[in-house]
Amino acid sequence: MKKALFASSVLAILFLAGCTQETQNKLGRAIVNWTGTNGVLDVYSGGKLVKRFIQIDKISTAYGTSDNRPRPYRYGYGYIDENFNYKVDPGEKKVYFEFSDYSTNYIFYENPNG
Repeated sequence: MKKALFASSVLAILFLAGCTQETQNKLGRAIVNWTGTNGVLDVYSGGKLVKRFIQIDKISTAYGTSDNRPRPYRYGYGYIDENFNYKVDPGEKKVYFEFSDYSTNYIFYENPNG
């Protein structure tokens, strides 16, 4: 039993190592979408936190409609956390957002407050 578990673990690692980064990202997003998340997106400008989105279930890569090639921006839905307290307060609305892969300084992470 232990040998079979070890062998399947090695095969899974070899499979993932052989995948391109984009394929690994897609697999990772599929797993995250299945498990669910409570993501936070912090956007910085000049080294200062200027915008925070909370309760994000996923961030997606944009693809062209005619060529189906990845575009240099990502998008998602989340609540604007205007007072940066990691909670949805009255008046904070769920919005659609986009950000550039090239020019946006950001960090995406799981909400540490649950």
